[in-house]
Amino acid sequence: MPDGLNCGDACHDGGMPPAAAYRKLSFWHDTVPGSLEPGDPLRGDLEADVAIAGAGYTGLWTAYYLSRADPGLAIAVCERDIAGFGASGRNGGWCSSLFPASLAKLERMAGRSAAIAQQVAMQQTVDEVGRVAAAEGIDCHWAKGGTVQLARSAAQLDRAREEIAEARGYGFGEEDLRLLSAADARAITGAAGVLGGTYTPHCAAIHPSRLARGLAGVVRGRGVSVFERTPVREIRPRQLVTATGTIRARYVIRATEGYTARLPGLRRAVAPVYSLMIATAPLPDSAWAEIGLAGRPTFNDLRHLIIYGQRTADGRLAFGGRGAPYHLGSAVRPAFDRVPAVFAALRRTLSELFPVLGDVEVTHGWGGPIGVPRDWCASVGLDRSTGLGWAGGYVGDGVATTNLAGRTLADLVTGADSEITRLPWVGHRSPPWEPEPLRWLGVNAGLQVMSWADRQEARTGRPSRAASVMGRFLGS
Repeated sequence: MPDGLNCGDACHDGGMPPAAAYRKLSFWHDTVPGSLEPGDPLRGDLEADVAIAGAGYTGLWTAYYLSRADPGLAIAVCERDIAGFGASGRNGGWCSSLFPASLAKLERMAGRSAAIAQQVAMQQTVDEVGRVAAAEGIDCHWAKGGTVQLARSAAQLDRAREEIAEARGYGFGEEDLRLLSAADARAITGAAGVLGGTYTPHCAAIHPSRLARGLAGVVRGRGVSVFERTPVREIRPRQLVTATGTIRARYVIRATEGYTARLPGLRRAVAPVYSLMIATAPLPDSAWAEIGLAGRPTFNDLRHLIIYGQRTADGRLAFGGRGAPYHLGSAVRPAFDRVPAVFAALRRTLSELFPVLGDVEVTHGWGGPIGVPRDWCASVGLDRSTGLGWAGGYVGDGVATTNLAGRTLADLVTGADSEITRLPWVGHRSPPWEPEPLRWLGVNAGLQVMSWADRQEARTGRPSRAASVMGRFLGS
């Protein structure tokens, strides 16, 4: 991502070649086929129709749909490291219909019908990602097995019922989200201590880096210029200023997500909050017989401090969660990608979920920043007077949302009148985060409260009022 981490700082080891160093970023980078050797950088000034800052999912999907809408457009994408370097190549691999703002919040923003339309668009987007991957020959290990959310305490089971009630209130039926009994949940997975849960079919497990690298290859094949190792220094109306040249364009799109705060004037736009993951060694068939997850549904439970996992195509468990601290001043540094205490906590949680794992080897541990806006609501938009467009603030729910963003930006740039350009997140402006040190205090207090609430609920079985209060403070 632009103006983010340079691999020379993040992962060089004793003069290791860049391609080998990039493989150390995550399990997904380590196992993606093909070379990770950086492409050519921008050399000098350039004229284009559209310039995009960031070669993650948002930037690549935008370039893809623009090149399809108008093959004659000159499109340039600038990336500080390599395509898929950031969250797009390191995430949990959930291509889901989750949107960071709730239906109730969207209704308050824009009305009931608009909230429903946003959710329907997200559900359709899951299938659109799969369609494009198949059509373009991108083998991203697509498996649309849905998502099972496990309830492992009475408080979590109450939240499962509340989610079902909310969905029914907005007209979404059993085919979209259904309540699971303990027996239903055990039929999907053999996780310990399960009292019930929910299941939605609107999610696919993927290999994130395969999707990102595949998309980069596809857009290059369509004539898009992807300049790697090209740090973006500033975004101005009609100009994308990089370390090696300035691109002048009718439209300039910011697609920088967790690295946005490093751009001038945008320090308080989103908070870069770290999410970390581990991956086990491939598991034997005997372990999978107990764990289940046939069909590769993604999984989590209904605790407050988010966890997420998937069964990979090569038979591992890839598992992650929040818990790493937010760093003062929206700092983003290579050392923050790996926090041994968080990796150990993830390992313990995974063994609590699946005791059959015992002391199974963990082969990879990694992390990276996600972009969190102050009101927890993603947004996309284009100011035609300045030519400046943006998308982001996905709060970790970006695999599908970025595709919807890319299609929306393509329609906004080309002037197409479409249903997706009228969705409630289009043109939304999140308020800025508080200045430091209030931002640091607030975000980290939120993490601590949610962690404490989970421990309290595990002891008492009763929902935490503190978590509810903190949720309102954080903008839910």
